[in-house]
Amino acid sequence: MLDFKEISAKDNRIIKLTALLQKSAKARKENSLFVLEGLRICRDAADCGVAFDTLIVSETARKKHANDIENFSKISNNGVLIPDYLFEKISDTETPQGIIALAKIPDITVPVDKSGRYVALEHIADPANLGAIARTAEALGISGIIVSGDGCDIFSPKALRASMGTLLRVPVYSCADITEFLKANSLRGFACVPDANADLKIGETCFLPGDVVIIGNEANGLTENTVKGAYKTVTIPMRGRAESLNAASAASIAMWELLK
Repeated sequence: MLDFKEISAKDNRIIKLTALLQKSAKARKENSLFVLEGLRICRDAADCGVAFDTLIVSETARKKHANDIENFSKISNNGVLIPDYLFEKISDTETPQGIIALAKIPDITVPVDKSGRYVALEHIADPANLGAIARTAEALGISGIIVSGDGCDIFSPKALRASMGTLLRVPVYSCADITEFLKANSLRGFACVPDANADLKIGETCFLPGDVVIIGNEANGLTENTVKGAYKTVTIPMRGRAESLNAASAASIAMWELLK
């Protein structure tokens, strides 16, 4: 059984680091660590083979979730036990369950399958959208998710929770430029645009293995360079007065058509 170190000082290094990792993508990158908070996401991570650098539990959680904590302790290098009030200070949820794991950010080693089908996200800013798109991608059988480097951090607590663990299971490829990534991996990009003059309508497009649907930023859509660099532009025809769909809805429809 893991030997838990008891901590009660709010200025303790682990406490301060955890609070910082919850908020800062820069801190996560610099420390190569990300935060998993809550029973379900920690279970999902453990099932995916993720090892925990540090397991942090509250006094109440240690009693209430003893079996889970015992299982988590087997894959943890360090254990920390803290008072409930201190856990609330480092929690990123409204109703903390008293369990946080700090884990090493993994290196993506899964090669791009040129016969796969992917969704690419350019400048997606909302972690909730990223998480929702990831869940749909996994449910439909998408081969992987391509994310431009200046989008929201895939290891942000909100994105991980919204994805229900999907971002730990589906290959995610970060890149500086989506167009260059697609070229380098011999993939065809279809830029999804809210434009009636697009090359193709999404429901009439014949997608093939190696194709990618590209979704743009929530407010600004795709950049001009990405649209120009795409193999084709596609649009989702809309009726009524709506001019566009939100990113998660558009991605869901596009992925469905891509795999149909």
